[in-house]
Parts: sequence; structure tokens; C-alpha cells
Amino acid sequence: MTDTATPDLAALAQQLEHTLKLRVPPIGMRLFESAEVLGTIPRLRRPQAVHTTDQIVAQACRLGWTMGITGDDLVGPQCKAVIGLGGQDEAWYSGQQMAGVWYATVEDSARHQAAMNVVPVGQYQALVVAPLAKWAGFGAGLDQPDIALFYATPGAMIYFINGLQWSGYQRFDWSVVGESSCADSWGRALKTREPSLSIPCFAERRYGGVLDDEMLMALTPADMAKSLTGMAALAKNGLRYPFAPYGIQQDVRAGMGVSYPKGAA
Repeated sequence: MTDTATPDLAALAQQLEHTLKLRVPPIGMRLFESAEVLGTIPRLRRPQAVHTTDQIVAQACRLGWTMGITGDDLVGPQCKAVIGLGGQDEAWYSGQQMAGVWYATVEDSARHQAAMNVVPVGQYQALVVAPLAKWAGFGAGLDQPDIALFYATPGAMIYFINGLQWSGYQRFDWSVVGESSCADSWGRALKTREPSLSIPCFAERRYGGVLDDEMLMALTPADMAKSLTGMAALAKNGLRYPFAPYGIQQDVRAGMGVSYPKGAA
């Protein structure tokens, strides 16, 4: 779905926050082939402790920090594997470490590992995560993330999806791997560059501070721009977020006559 035009990231972030009434700003994520780039990005912070990727993402979106990591900064192979900075060996795919904790048997756990969307290991050495509005200040060649991410309520998410589907309609089918659902969001989006929606998992909520009613969307900035164009068109038709409740006992015809074609009610 991605357009080839380079979007204004700060303007996109501001427009998305306004349109969907976001609690935290959208962020950008990019993989780099060399860790040396971490020393060239202004005001970049390196972790002072061992973290999960969920914590790194949270520090970017909830604290507004520019974070740079290598695989050595992450707690174990599960986090490293999703973003292609480690793991993905025979031991990781065996699922042994999750058997009896998240899954009844080693076989169940192995099936889970195989079902995850992961960036192929070997090409990248570093990851940078920062608020979308900050990327323009990183300098030529570094100012565009691979993907953008944002947290929103289910209502805001379906409206955003409606915007994506306004033109060039396509049906979306998203995966739910369960635990390690970052593979459904940033793992899938980094791997495929396709819009990727997830229900954040236990680890994202416990360690990444994700709220109980938040979902996560990961996609290219160009697809974010596409959805914003679509949502603007929907708004002109009177279809806006947040949705105004109509009333569960009201005569529905007056509302349906506005929101749907004549004759639908």
C-alpha cells in the first residue's frame, strides 16, 4: 500500500495525535547494518541496564527519548530474534525456554516460535527508536524510519483502518501469536513493510507500560499518511473520531440516513 513520497514526519505525528486523540505520540523505528551509526545521532541514549525491547519502545513513546540499542542491550534471545539482532538458532526455535510456562509442551512452544514474524538475522546490528517528530533532526540518510508505530484504543484503531481502506481498498488479515505479540506488530512490519496491528501481550503491558485498552499499529510512514488522507475524507462525510453514541433505543433511521447510502435503513 505504501506511496513512494517522503512524508513530513513531524506534521504526520501532529495530525495523527489530533485526529485520534492519542495519549502518547507516534514513534519511528529503524534497523541499521552497523552499530557505529549510534554515535552519530543527536541526543541518542544508550541503555544503562539490560532491557526488553518493550521497555525501549516505551522510553521512546512515553518519555520522548531517542533510544539506540544492539542485541547486547536486550535481556534474551526472544527480544533479539524479533528484530533480527540475535536468536533464531536451533535452541531458540526449539521453544524449550517457554515450555511449561506459556505453553503446555515443548511441541506447543516450538510451534509458537515458528509462527512468529521475525526479521532475518545477520543483516543488522543496531536499532533506533524515537518519537516520529524527532527523526528530521538526525541528518541526511538517517532521517527516515523503516516503520512508524502508535498506541491507540480499539475505536481509534478501526477508524484509522477505515482511513487506510478509503482508497485502494484491501482486506487486512492480522496474526495473533499470543505471547511475544511484538512479532505481530513491529516484527511483521519491519519484515514485510505491511500495516501490522497487534493486541499487546503480557510482556508489553508488564514491562513496556502498555495500558489495558491500548492496541498497537506498526506501518510505514507513507501508509500512515495514506490513512490520514482517508480519515480526512471520512470526516467530510460526517464520520469522525471519537464516535458519538447514537442511543441504543433511538429510532435508527435518521442516523443511518446520514452514515449510509439512501435505502440502507
